[in-house]
Order: sequence, then structure tokens, then C-alpha cells
Amino acid sequence: MMFKKFIAPALILLSFGKNYAQEFKSYTQNIDGTKLTFDMQAIPAGAFKMGSKTGKADEQPVHDVKLDAFWMGKYEVTWNIFEPFLYRDYEKQASISTIPPEVDAVTRPTKPYLDMTFGMGKENQPAIAMTQYNAIQFCKWLYVRTGVFYRLPTEAEWEYACKAGTSTAYSFGSDSKKLADYAWFKDNSENKTHPVGLKQPNAWGLYDMHGNVSEWTCDQYLADFYNQHNGKVTVNPIALPDKLYPHSVRGGSYDETPDNLTSTVRLASDPSWKQLDPQIPKSNWWFPEAPFVGIRLVRPTKTPSKTEIDAYYNKQPIKDL
Repeated sequence: MMFKKFIAPALILLSFGKNYAQEFKSYTQNIDGTKLTFDMQAIPAGAFKMGSKTGKADEQPVHDVKLDAFWMGKYEVTWNIFEPFLYRDYEKQASISTIPPEVDAVTRPTKPYLDMTFGMGKENQPAIAMTQYNAIQFCKWLYVRTGVFYRLPTEAEWEYACKAGTSTAYSFGSDSKKLADYAWFKDNSENKTHPVGLKQPNAWGLYDMHGNVSEWTCDQYLADFYNQHNGKVTVNPIALPDKLYPHSVRGGSYDETPDNLTSTVRLASDPSWKQLDPQIPKSNWWFPEAPFVGIRLVRPTKTPSKTEIDAYYNKQPIKDL
């Protein structure tokens, strides 16, 4: 996508998925035919320093990145929104009209052999333990339901949105003693997730960017990826996935210490997240030992072509042996 200089939001008109124009601003998305909605925050285009001089080796070197404007989920995706995608019975309960046949055609996850909430609750709680493939198929279900292209954020988009204009360790500064005001983590979570939006948001109105659950990105995790961009200005970078492991997860979770909740810390998915999965081959859909991973949605301001959308949603999963 081409980089576009950010202009005052009220002056930007963008084409939405249903052929009408609207100002570039935050909005609430209704999932057509249901009672369900979710909120998207407008994130301005801009440039920032990605990485941390004092962070771990995979957070270095600090390099310059420019990003197009996009929308990002105000909250982590909750079970309220995710469950109707998982099971048709839940979708029926949430629906106020007949489920369209094209929605029924979307492939749904296989039913897990255990309670994927792990007893932590559902109402307004972040959906957890899905694979990256599962998360992308959820985005496809949303696309069929709404006509709007949603996807996972790139690592660069996630970090930019988390920092919200800051250059400190956290979006609120560098004092980890203030973390409890913004995050659920090891010191205050009682080792479980909590309903989204109970802590303070960052400057761009995003909640739980630090802690509660870690969040999937689009990217393959490459420990030395930043070296490719050293001394350059990179526009909309992404490490396109071409193998099952590892993929990048951001934000830290309810069971992490403050040093793993900074704006720049990177986590790599791992086969151990399915170690106890009894299925052969292992599930494409679930990580039964990763109740700390969830989803936050992104919507680009430039809608991809139908070919690009199909390529993103319909890429076949790599079998996990």
C-alpha cells in the first residue's frame, strides 16, 4: 500500500465496504443480521521509530517505519463476537434474521475437546487460544457478514498503535509502577483474563494493549527481521508467513511480568502450545496450551482487491504433525 500523508481526519473521505463514503473516524461496526457490534478506532497515518534501544535482541536495531492510516479494534475480540463464528447454534442465538447461505459456507473450527475459556469466563472476556489460522478465518466470517475487509495487524501497525505517539517503554511512560492502571498482568490478574476495557486506554483510545491477552499479528516471527530495515525508511513492513512456526504475537498477557508487556516486546508462537493436543494431525484451529493469546482486528483504509482478499482468507493451513 502506498504511504499517504495524514490529513485532519474530518477531511478524509474513504470508500467503505458497502459503496458509501464516510469520514475517516472511529466507528461502531454492526455484524449484519445479528445484535452484535464492535468498535474500531481511527489510527492516523504517520512515521515512528520501531523497536527499542534497550530492549531484547529481537527488538533491535531501532529503525524508521511509515504506515498508512488504518482502523484498529478498540478492544480485544471477545467471546461475545467470536463464538457466533465458532458454532452455528451460537450464531442463530445472536441473529435477528435468517443466516445467509454465503455465511453458512464459511468453514468453521472443529469443536475443541476441552473448554477453551479455561474457566475464565465469556461475557466481555477476550476470546483465547485460537491459532493464527483460526483468527484469520474469523476475519473471513466477519467479511462475509459485513462486506468489510478485516484482518490481523502487522507487527509494525500493532507497535505503532500501541505506542500512540510515545517513545517510552509503555504507551503511558516508562514507570512500570503505573502498569496496574493500564494492564492486567502477573501482579494483579489472579492468573486469569478479565473483561476488556476495565483499565485506562492509551492516547489513541485503545484498551488492554498491554496485558490481558497477547494478540496475533500477520507476521512470521523472524528474530533478525529488523536488521533488514536498519538505516532505511520502510513503508508498511510485513514478514509474510510461509511456514507454520513461529508467528509473531504482541502485547503480553495476564501471566507476564512488566518487562514482557512493553510496547516493543515480541513473542513467537511455539509448537509447545499444542503439546497436549491428542489429535493426529494436531488441530489447525486451537492452541490448548495457549490461553494467553487472543485477537485484535485491523481494517486498512485502502481496501485490497478481491483477488488479494481471497488470497488472505483462503490460504490453506499448514498441517501440524
